[in-house]
Amino acid sequence: MSKKSNSFRIYDKNTRTWYEVSEDQYKEYDRKRTAYRKRMQSRGECFCPRNKWWLCDCCCLDCEFHNNKGVSLDEPLPDGEGTLADYIPDNAPLIEDVLADKAELEQLIKCLQELMPEAIKIGELRLEGLSDEAIADIIGIKRTTFRSHLNKVKEKLSEEFPDWF
Repeated sequence: MSKKSNSFRIYDKNTRTWYEVSEDQYKEYDRKRTAYRKRMQSRGECFCPRNKWWLCDCCCLDCEFHNNKGVSLDEPLPDGEGTLADYIPDNAPLIEDVLADKAELEQLIKCLQELMPEAIKIGELRLEGLSDEAIADIIGIKRTTFRSHLNKVKEKLSEEFPDWF
């Protein structure tokens, strides 16, 4: 910023000219430019010295202070044996496993609803933090009967779906 008789100016590197702007326009431009430069500096992509910040126009790829030594995962390795991306482990589950688990979970829920139709309601009440006695009162059965039903359903489901229990 250069101030001459209360004027605000922005430098355009491409045309090598100064443009006079209002104070509000300058503050908005400078706020965005500063935030972007700081982000690039924290990533190690910008090494612009403080006395050259006025040159910053947020076009890092064209800037003389831009660090061009970034590593691409698609660049071939020096020995010619693939790319860096080939050697980075992917710990994400396979889509086939996710779909299989989803299908099995849907079967488990369907079986649970057949064995105990009020199971979803019980789960919602448990998430609210209600005790077994309070849930049994809401459902309209005794607590011991309620616990007995839960244990039987859990036993049947654990036989049918051993990986889930």
